[in-house]
Amino acid sequence: MPLAINLRHLETRDIQLKGKLPASELDLGLRDDIIRAEKPLCYELEVQKLENAVLVQGHLRLTLQCLCVRCLKPFEYPLELKNWTRHLALEGEEKATVVNDCVDLTAFAREDILLEFPQHPLCEANCGGPPKTFNGRAKKTGGADRPKEKVSVWAKLDKLKL
Repeated sequence: MPLAINLRHLETRDIQLKGKLPASELDLGLRDDIIRAEKPLCYELEVQKLENAVLVQGHLRLTLQCLCVRCLKPFEYPLELKNWTRHLALEGEEKATVVNDCVDLTAFAREDILLEFPQHPLCEANCGGPPKTFNGRAKKTGGADRPKEKVSVWAKLDKLKL
């Protein structure tokens, strides 16, 4: 069932919409294993009719299942649009599509949700990648606790004779 508002109900009063929309209904078109949307979209919206438009304001929340791009650890990413606002014109060039006195908000919500997706999801801000494994070999050192001299790349280039 899409996230739709009935314009006839708006003629007498503002309406409140609260509920859940299955992630499959959003049709996010995810083709990547790094980010998946399996949990439903939770919404709390207030809808007002203006002169020749509809104003939708509220809160959208979707929990994404992600894999960290550094360590491949699975984690949940809470995507929230706290002050989501959408102005839908009912007349003119950019008017919203009305079918059986209803306007479907699903496409508008999908667009704003996709814009908020994490580009490179990380399980933690300071994730260092996969854990380092010990392969049984000792590290070779240049001497007994002797600090290595730092050799500048430019110093090596200065030695070249052209």
